[in-house]
Amino acid sequence: MTTNVAYADVPGLAGTDLGWTDWLEITQDRVQLFADATDDQQWIHVDPERAKGGPFGGPIAHGFLTLSLAVKFWSELLEVDGVTTKVNYGLDKVRFVSPVPVGARVRMNAVIAEIAEVPGGYQLTVDQTIEIEGAPKPALVSRGLYRFYA
Repeated sequence: MTTNVAYADVPGLAGTDLGWTDWLEITQDRVQLFADATDDQQWIHVDPERAKGGPFGGPIAHGFLTLSLAVKFWSELLEVDGVTTKVNYGLDKVRFVSPVPVGARVRMNAVIAEIAEVPGGYQLTVDQTIEIEGAPKPALVSRGLYRFYA
């Protein structure tokens, strides 16, 4: 569910838990498209038959594919009205905790940890957790930095 706020209310968002996104299935087609885009054709991602005999029992998503989904998921969780520009400013920390098997479903939770003023706008520091449906550990935990400019 998307939280909608006015730009003027951004400073008060520190500590806000934005909840969870919808689930997204990780398909072999998505993994292959990512492999093609990044020239990372490692067999544990793109060769389902060979991957069955590998360490994960089947193909898995690239860690960076899982991380890149934070951008899609982030846009599902927060909408700021009155913004002219939104910038993914980077990451302070990323950990790939568990592999994501092809066919699994993932979703993200985001908690706004900090808000800082930057020239022309605000920077949000966001603790993000991408979980795998039914798994005991998350796929990924990260601290993202997002900027909003009026």
